[in-house]
Amino acid sequence: MTKLENIKVFIDLAKSKTKRRIAVAAAEDEPVLEAVKNAMNAGIVEPVLVGDKEKVEAIASQIGFDIGNIELINEPNPSKACRKAVSLIREGKAEILMKGLVGTADLLKAVLDKENGLRKGSVISHIAFFETPSYHKVFVVTDAAMNVAPEFKEKVAIINNAVDAYHRLGIEKPKVAVVGAVEAVNEKMEATVHAAMLTVMNKRGQIKGCLIDGPLALDNAVSKEACEHKKIETEVGGDVDIIVLPDIEAANVLYKSLNFLGGAKSASVIMGASVPIVLTSRADTDEAKLDSIALAAAMD
Repeated sequence: MTKLENIKVFIDLAKSKTKRRIAVAAAEDEPVLEAVKNAMNAGIVEPVLVGDKEKVEAIASQIGFDIGNIELINEPNPSKACRKAVSLIREGKAEILMKGLVGTADLLKAVLDKENGLRKGSVISHIAFFETPSYHKVFVVTDAAMNVAPEFKEKVAIINNAVDAYHRLGIEKPKVAVVGAVEAVNEKMEATVHAAMLTVMNKRGQIKGCLIDGPLALDNAVSKEACEHKKIETEVGGDVDIIVLPDIEAANVLYKSLNFLGGAKSASVIMGASVPIVLTSRADTDEAKLDSIALAAAMD
C-alpha cells in the first residue's frame, strides 16, 4: 500500500506509471512553462501546449526549454485556448489539464461546460497536500480555493473528491477530520452540526471509502495527546489524512499559514472533473509547481 511520507513520493509514484500527457491552456506563461519543463525533465509528463505560438516560443527560448518535439497548438485567445485544451482531454489526447496565463474563471467555464466540458459531478474542489515538520505524514487541507461557503451537500462532495484523490494514489481508507472551532456539537455553530451529520453518514455507509470523525478542533485532528487530554475517543484524531474546513476563509488561512509560517511543502490539484486539474499560483515555489504536476501524474 502507498505511504505518503513526504511530498516527493508523488514524483516517484508518477515515474512508476505510464507517462501522462498534460494539456496546458494559454501556455504563454513563464512560471508554468518552467514547471512543465522541470516535470518533463523528471520524466513524468509529455506536454501539449495550447496558446500564443510566438509568445510560447519566445518564453521557451528565454528559459532554455527545447520545445522542438512538443506539440504546440496556436491559439492566441486565452478563452479559446481553454476550450481547445479541454477538447484534447475529451478526445483522449491528454490526461491532465493545467492552467496557464488565463483567468481561473475562464478555465473553469470551459471545464464546467455542460455539453463540451469535463464535468463528473456537481462540485469541483481544491485538494492541497502538505508535508510539515510537525506532523508524521502528508495530509490534505480542503477546500482552500473553490467553494466559498459550502452547503452540507457540497461538503459531502468535497469529502468525496478528496477521498477519490487518495484512492487514485493507492490509499484505500483515508481518515477524514471535519474540523471547526470546537469538538462538541453546538447548534449555534453550523460547522459542528454538519460535522456530526457527515460522521453519521459515514458510519451508515452513505459516504464510503474513508473513515470520518467530527466535529473536531484542529488540535484534536492532528494530535493524539490533545484527544487524550480532552478524553476524545477517536480513530481519526492524531492520524488524520484529510482535514475538511468549514469554508474557504478558514481553509485558505490554514493553507497559507502552513506554507508561509509552518515551513510546509505542498502540492495541489482540483478534483471533481474527469481528470485532475493543475492550477498553480505565482506565489507557489518552483518546487511546489513541479510537485503539483507530479501529484496529478501519480493518480490512476
